[in-house]
Order: sequence, then structure tokens, then C-alpha cells
Amino acid sequence: MNMEKVPFLLLLCAALSCAFPADTRQNKERGMQLIQMRRKYLKNYYGFKKDGESLIWKSNSPMTQKIKEMQEFFGLEVTGKPNSGTLDVVQKHRCGFHDVAGFSTFAGEPKWAKQVLTYREILNYTPDLHPANVSEAIKKALSAWSSITPLKFIKKERGDADIMISFAARGHNDFIPFDGPGGSIAHAYAPGKDFGGDAHSDEDKTWTKSTKGTNLFYVAAHEFGHSLGLFHSKDPNALMYPVYSKFDPSVSPLHQDDTNGIQYLYGPSSNTYNDQRESTEITDPNESKDPALPNTCGPDLTFDAVTTFCGEIMFFEDKHFWHKYPAVRTADFNLITSFWPRLPPGVDAAYEIPEKDKTIIFKGNEFWVVRGDAILPEYPQKIYTLGFSKDVTKIDAAFYKGNEGKTYYFIADKFWRYNKRSQSMDRKPMLIRDAFPGIKGKIDVVFQHENDFYFFHGRKQFEFNPDKKRVTRLLKTNFWFLC
Repeated sequence: MNMEKVPFLLLLCAALSCAFPADTRQNKERGMQLIQMRRKYLKNYYGFKKDGESLIWKSNSPMTQKIKEMQEFFGLEVTGKPNSGTLDVVQKHRCGFHDVAGFSTFAGEPKWAKQVLTYREILNYTPDLHPANVSEAIKKALSAWSSITPLKFIKKERGDADIMISFAARGHNDFIPFDGPGGSIAHAYAPGKDFGGDAHSDEDKTWTKSTKGTNLFYVAAHEFGHSLGLFHSKDPNALMYPVYSKFDPSVSPLHQDDTNGIQYLYGPSSNTYNDQRESTEITDPNESKDPALPNTCGPDLTFDAVTTFCGEIMFFEDKHFWHKYPAVRTADFNLITSFWPRLPPGVDAAYEIPEKDKTIIFKGNEFWVVRGDAILPEYPQKIYTLGFSKDVTKIDAAFYKGNEGKTYYFIADKFWRYNKRSQSMDRKPMLIRDAFPGIKGKIDVVFQHENDFYFFHGRKQFEFNPDKKRVTRLLKTNFWFLC
């Protein structure tokens, strides 16, 4: 039989092992649906543009060449014909970007020029999961990439971020509409301006935190690979393979091919605590070793400073810090210099001004203003520029009270207030115990979370409610680590 003369519709039927006559109405409708599905797939993921092509199969047609390209990518027998294996792939859920071979990058190899990236969950949370589960999945997905690269990720609660994350259905103002319950699951953009780095998930899918439905962590990890500059991989075991598949949640989703790709762009991890310790031991064995990783649930935990930071809470201790979300049990542990190389260890105080996206950090008689991973160029400055007399040599603790527009600076058993509206400091300090009944003497740390203030002294902290003007709870220092 001359196969070039056989209608493509009959080949589709043969590939599906049809048990009914080719000329039945039901068979024709099914065949047409598959033709449209195949044509749409090639158009979306392989750049096929011949919408008016004949339904007669031809060995040298543009559609046949695209089918061969697809078959080669997925490791199928390259025939150019829509056999059963090819049609199986067409009907699977997958990433919304088109395919290329190898571990690969976007054209021009775009990548982020910095190592600390911000992200923000915007617009909405999927109703399929509790917001805390969404946040945890996203954080875990980003951690998969940061664990093998020098990259770090910080969440923002407002304003623009490098990676903006959202759930949307159908058209959502980005030129790549979703296609409903079937088809593509999500897509993300290469590093760059505007949409660059952004990740969108299809709200018409059923999102889960298990292996049932569509697992958000697994999909997010794949899409963040795109956000960082990776394209699709030809390796079916790789996370960057374009087709969604079931996975073992106890095993890292990253394959060696994914590691090769991301480290090609950013290099291997070099800023983690263990890497820093191993480097010290190898390059200078006579130098004192870093202390063991502090036990956040131990009885001796204390902090130098605590501040909110882009939706997280940062806990400073000597030359390290933890950062975590209040409702999440786990915390990331880093060297201060891995985020801000010019900051000294053992900071004295820190506070955030969220509406300005700034964090102010104090050490001795100097302070620094940081935005994300950048220290603003005109810093450090002396603390007397804030309005203190030159005999003030350090700040013990500080917090910013946004609804008042005032910053509270604590020194020994007193505090001063700076009014940003009048740009003036209190002429005389107030006693801590007078303004905060139940808080006595010197404090080590203070920060605000939601409506309450938390005053630390040694291994204890006091929760103070400003509306009730009293201490509402006495807590251990490690309370925030959900021990």
C-alpha cells in the first residue's frame, strides 16, 4: 500500500487500534478531535503554523517534520506519523513552554546578575490549598535550587519582586493563555524585566500537596527553573522535562541534568554554612572552626537582634542569622556575609520600614540601610546623624511603629522616639517601664509582629499588647521556632 495516499484520519484510527469502521460518524468526530489536538500541540510547543494544511499525510510536509521533531525530543521512534506513543504524549499534562533538546537555556542565556532574588505571591492563592501550604510549597521549590547554587530567595509582601507568582485561568494578560482543565499546567519566564522571572499556574487545575492531583511543589520547582534561566531538558528523569509525572516526595526532584544546567548558569553552591566551614578547614587548618550549628530548640538560645524582613522574621546571632516565616516550622540558617558582605558580625539592633522596602541595621555607633541584598551606597553612617548626642555609642534594640510613623530606640532602661513626619528625635528619653508596663530594665531585642511587641531579655521574651498596655504572655526565646 502506498502510505502517502492513506488519509491521515485512517492512520489515527490505526494508531488507536479502533474497533469500529473508519467511516462512522463517531469515529470521524474522534479523529477530528485528535487531529485538532495534535495540530494545537505542535503549534503551542513546536512552532507549527500551517493551520490550513491538508489532512492527507505527506512524508515531507511541515507538520510531519514537526511530529518528527517532537518524537526525537521525547525519545520516541522518529516516523513523522502520529502513532500511539506520540498521541499518548500529546494528551499528557505538561509545562506551557515549547520544547528543545538537551539540558538547555533560553536564547542568549539570560540569567540573574545577582545572587539574592526576591519573590512575591500575588493576586490570589488557589482555593485548593491553605495559603500556608502554598507558601511552604513555593519556599521548598525555591530551596531546591538554592541548595545547589549560590542563589538565595527572600519573600516580599508588597511591591515588585524579581519573581512574581500567581494563579490564573485562561487569558491573564501575558500573551500565553491557559487552556482549561487539560493541557498545560503552568509557565514561567526567563530572567529579565517586566514579565521576566514571573511564574503563573493554571487555576483550572486541581492543586495538591500530595501525589494526587497536581502537586504544587513539583510544578513550582520546574517553573522556577525557567525563572532562573533553564529551558526544557530532553532527559525524561530531569525536573526540567516538560511533561508532568508522578514523583517520590521523599526524594529531591532535581536530577543530575538539572544540576548541570543550573550550575552552568550560576556555579555550584558556595555560601551555605557547611561550605563556608569546609572552606575554612581546608584553606587554613590552624584557624579556629566555626561553632556547631546552634540548636534553635535548646535552652541557651539568645539573639543579638530580630527584625521583620519582607514577610519573614530575621534572627541575628553573632555572624549568622536565621530567617523564617512565622507559621512555618523550618528556618534557613546563613552567614550574614552571604547576604551582605560588608556588614560586621554581632549586630546590635535592626528594624524594617516596610513601605520603603528598607531595613536598618546597627553595630556600635554606626548603622547601615539595606534594600534586599544591597547596602545603600552612602552607608554606614554614624548614629548621631539620627539625632543622638555623640556620647551615645550603641543602640540596644529598635522597632518601627508604622501607624505612628515613629521609630523607638532602646538604650539601657530608656528609649527615644524619632518622628519621621517632623524628622526630629525626642529631646528627652522615657523610661521603658513607664511606657511598657511589665517590661523592666535593659532589653536585648524588640520587634513587632502583627499588633504585638516582643521584648527579649536573655532567654525569655515578653509579648506586649499595646491596646491592653500590658504583658500578655511570657515566652521562651525559641518560641518562634515552634519547638
